[in-house]
Amino acid sequence: MSKFKYLWLFTLASVLYCFPFASLAQQVDRSGDALMVRSEGSAITVNQKTGRLDFKFGNGVTIDNAIAYVRELSSGYLATTDCQLHQASTDTFSNAAGKGIRLTIRHSGNAARITLLQQLLIYTDHPYIFANLTAIKGDGTDEEMETREICALAVLPKEKALLVQPGAEPRLLDVPFDNDNWTHILERRWDPGKPAFNGITYEFSSVYDNNSFSGIVFGSLSHDFWKTGIAYHSGKTTGQVDSLSVTDGVATPDNSALRPEYGGNDGTHDHAVHGTAKGPSVHSSVIFLAAGDVRKIFIDYGNANALLNGRLDWKGAAPFYWNSFGVEGVLGYEGKMMPRDIPKISDFIATLDQFNKYSRPVMSIDSYDQGIYTTSLLASFGKYIDKKKQDLGFYFIPFAMWTWRNNTANTKIQGSDYNLSDALLSDDHGNPIWYKEGDWGCLAMDPTHPAVRQYVIYQLKKAKEIGAKFLKIDFLTAGALESTRRYNSSVRSGLQAYNYGMNMLKSLADSILGKDVFITEAISPMFPSQYAHGRFVSTDVYSHFRDDRPGFPHYGSTEASLASGSHLWWVQGTLWPYTNLDVAVMKNFQKNPDLTEKDIQVRLYAMMSMGSILGDGSDYRNKLAADRAAVYLNNKYLCAFFSAPKAFTPVKVADGESLDQQMAFFLPGKEVLISQFNFSNSAGYDQIWKKKELGLTNTSYLIKDFLTDQTVGKIESGQETFSTSVPAADARMLKLVPSN
Repeated sequence: MSKFKYLWLFTLASVLYCFPFASLAQQVDRSGDALMVRSEGSAITVNQKTGRLDFKFGNGVTIDNAIAYVRELSSGYLATTDCQLHQASTDTFSNAAGKGIRLTIRHSGNAARITLLQQLLIYTDHPYIFANLTAIKGDGTDEEMETREICALAVLPKEKALLVQPGAEPRLLDVPFDNDNWTHILERRWDPGKPAFNGITYEFSSVYDNNSFSGIVFGSLSHDFWKTGIAYHSGKTTGQVDSLSVTDGVATPDNSALRPEYGGNDGTHDHAVHGTAKGPSVHSSVIFLAAGDVRKIFIDYGNANALLNGRLDWKGAAPFYWNSFGVEGVLGYEGKMMPRDIPKISDFIATLDQFNKYSRPVMSIDSYDQGIYTTSLLASFGKYIDKKKQDLGFYFIPFAMWTWRNNTANTKIQGSDYNLSDALLSDDHGNPIWYKEGDWGCLAMDPTHPAVRQYVIYQLKKAKEIGAKFLKIDFLTAGALESTRRYNSSVRSGLQAYNYGMNMLKSLADSILGKDVFITEAISPMFPSQYAHGRFVSTDVYSHFRDDRPGFPHYGSTEASLASGSHLWWVQGTLWPYTNLDVAVMKNFQKNPDLTEKDIQVRLYAMMSMGSILGDGSDYRNKLAADRAAVYLNNKYLCAFFSAPKAFTPVKVADGESLDQQMAFFLPGKEVLISQFNFSNSAGYDQIWKKKELGLTNTSYLIKDFLTDQTVGKIESGQETFSTSVPAADARMLKLVPSN
């Protein structure tokens, strides 16, 4: 267990100065039993009599009587307030994230003989605070403790604790563990006269005012052992949270009796309890905490994750790709196109001069039947498209295996010396874990098993044989599942195994394919994020306008993906170089009805707003699809943007569960881009923009349509605000160009 990875932030930070702290723009005050650390934008007070902590932030957010705790297997629940002695001290630190004051609180004196050591790093050059909890058994040398639940920050009713968010429209953000099952992000709201709400959000969350974006962000920065869940319960008073705990060790099963976003399938999908951490001392995740404009704070959170865990870079233009899944479907057994007609798609794409201008387009062959699309056939196709300056993409599932339910015992794992049954994860009853149920189902494999390593090598060698420069890896959550059986017994949790497996996969990919191969994650946990260049913002997107569009699936719409994406835009450029909003389609996705041109425009604008790479899944044997691609996918302005995409900042985010979402975003720059989405089928949408917020100077600007460059309006130099309108069921992408 890599439990010491983050301790340098706390225990090895170097001392820079002695008191006083004025040079750090921070101050330490002692008064009776209270010790307070003031910093720009925050004040933290520890009560050395009770062990409780109070936080007060410059935007009015407060947390009163916060504690920390551990639940030890033999001793049970132990909170910081259960200890008799609370000793607080401060010193200064400097580390890779910055410098500031470290507040250390040592809680001791209890029957379990466990010392709880809280540490908080209050940065002088950042608005954030890092916190963690270390539980130490005895003198920390001979005795061992064991736990599967530790919490560095808790607001609990029995401690008379409270979190207060000011503002007229407070919200609490509830995020699923992964991007599977088309499960939405929730914006929980206080409704007077209605019952309090509760739930669990995973890895991170925020409480914010929907009108101003002022609020607080908290989340985990450690993703190599613990799955972190943030359990919450609202208070009766608007804006009050009377229970919130950032708890390591969550393992939640799916529950079909509950709605998907409310415990149905938004959790970790586990079939076994979380693994235990064991040793003379046990450490929580490092927790991030900061208040302010949550749009800026989430960028800080993403960058802090990258600083502590790493982040991949991508040199050159972002990839443009075509993906077969939009035409062929799963496995390709329907034979709609491949392998006979796939060269026709390559031939057509080669005619799009703008689409080919910035990088070699990728022809990505998705989940295919290897009896139909053999390695030799794909290698031959790779040679064909290489002459057109195109590359191949390769798809595989590293930690799960699809198979028939009655055919598991003797199923061989390709490229390995093992049967499938040898490498499976086990539930609480010792049975193999079906990650996806059904007669044709998906079994979860152990990332630490040598068979999985051999299988990954086998797949990567196939990718090398066909000359692949683009990898799409899928169903990764299977590798993060908890298990009662694991080949490597030193790996004690599902996330530790997943981190092990992803590190192995990336190292092998670098060795076998080279480092110039783009890796995109499809279904996957949000963290760890450092092994890929991009990740799906949501599950597969079928490109229809709304989930209730007649004739289309009740999931996978542009509206649904952007509603979630409006709260995740910050991951682009912080966790990954790019996001991936799946493919656009010029006519129809698989067997779904035809899309309108308006649907296509809205889809492309959504991809732009999220900083997505440009993917397409159209059947270009069809003339209408080809004609539309010539207009949209070969648009010089659009292709120039997608050669180096950047996520837009939200001005209005998705709110609530209605499909009538109205959202607005902007991208600062010499020419400011603004996007506006109206998913209501009946109501128009007027958005008032503030020049100052957009970074506009006191000059006049022309408002131009993005795709055509035609002027559609003007902003006078004296205007402080301006408005744009979008009719029902439509969207706009505009650029603001200085007119003098």
